[in-house]
Amino acid sequence: MNSCLEAEHSPIFVNGPIIVGAGPSGLSVAACLSNRGVPSVILERTDCLASLWQKRTYDRLKLHLPKHFCELPLMKFPKNFPRYPSKQQFISYIESYAARFNIKPVFNQPVEKAEFDVVSCLWKVKTQDAVYTSKWLVVATGENAEPVVPDIPGLKNFTGPVVHTSAYKSGSEFANRKVLVVGCGNSGMEVCLDLCRYNALPHMVVRNPLHVLPRDFFGLSSFGIAMTLLKWFPLKLVDNFLLLLANSYLGNTDRLGLRRPKTGPIELKNATGKTPVLDVGAISLIQSGQIRVRHAVKELTKKGAKFVDGQEMEFESIILATGYKSNVPDWLKENSFFTKEGMPKTPFPNGWKGENGLYTVGFTKRGLLGTAFDAVKIAEDITDQWMKSNGPLSASNICSSCIIHFHFNKS
Repeated sequence: MNSCLEAEHSPIFVNGPIIVGAGPSGLSVAACLSNRGVPSVILERTDCLASLWQKRTYDRLKLHLPKHFCELPLMKFPKNFPRYPSKQQFISYIESYAARFNIKPVFNQPVEKAEFDVVSCLWKVKTQDAVYTSKWLVVATGENAEPVVPDIPGLKNFTGPVVHTSAYKSGSEFANRKVLVVGCGNSGMEVCLDLCRYNALPHMVVRNPLHVLPRDFFGLSSFGIAMTLLKWFPLKLVDNFLLLLANSYLGNTDRLGLRRPKTGPIELKNATGKTPVLDVGAISLIQSGQIRVRHAVKELTKKGAKFVDGQEMEFESIILATGYKSNVPDWLKENSFFTKEGMPKTPFPNGWKGENGLYTVGFTKRGLLGTAFDAVKIAEDITDQWMKSNGPLSASNICSSCIIHFHFNKS
């Protein structure tokens, strides 16, 4: 590897796209390109593939959707994997995926700056060790690059441990403790469930309305049922059906302090990206009182919290299940395609391509299904351009299975 000084004078030209991020999104694009005979270079800031999964997830995590909805392009999950693969199973799938397509990222290369040079018409991507240049740049750092730590009044005053879910591994670390969990999405619910297994007493902060659906209805996934029904029925009708089933399974969640939004779960997901909680047992523990629901926090104190409803309680630990955000604004010097929050300004399904050879994958708010959709589109588009510059590819280099069509509800 060149030294920093040499890198400034001798950029490394990549005869293919530079992909930033070696998570599922970046690997999907690289695999689709490789299958078409197009080279690429993946720059990864950490020392491993899928670092979010390997380094920032709790031990009991499983895929929230059935595995066939979470497959990357060109490779299915092993048949012996369960419907909802575990964290370790998903990581093994990712590693097998990279090996199958001979994807070898350049690790420990956090991108410091990426910008388009109008003189050379190339993207210049600077890391700590080198400067890479290419006609194409694929932003694959995703929606969940950095933990979100909310500005809660008094947070610095709390004397106990404060942990974001990105650093949470197991409830064993909080056994028999009274814990405040800030956030009630899928992570917040599952962390509370995990805490209960170690005799902790979690109090979950619920600020806004949210939809909670059973993960499965009658042995079938709620997501799978929704996707099937959307092929035949209007979105609002499907939403109403899901809510009818949810109420029959879970009861009236409003009585538990979990108010439902007025907008249906799928319509809300499509409009805002806010995913409904898929319940795997937390609701029953809320009903039994093992998980307590609390209103929004007014401020934290040295030993606990004051809530907006006037209550004040002591806690031994605080876990922030407050999600993640994009880090694109920190390094990409381009402000016409991305918002200040680091998300594409153009919504799905057309947010995968910008100008001057800029692409983005993993920002659809539709999980791995959206990633697969974008990856195939990007590979097709770059391959067409690459072939014009490098001559036609031989038929042996192109596998027809790479041309995959993903069906989405676009309403």
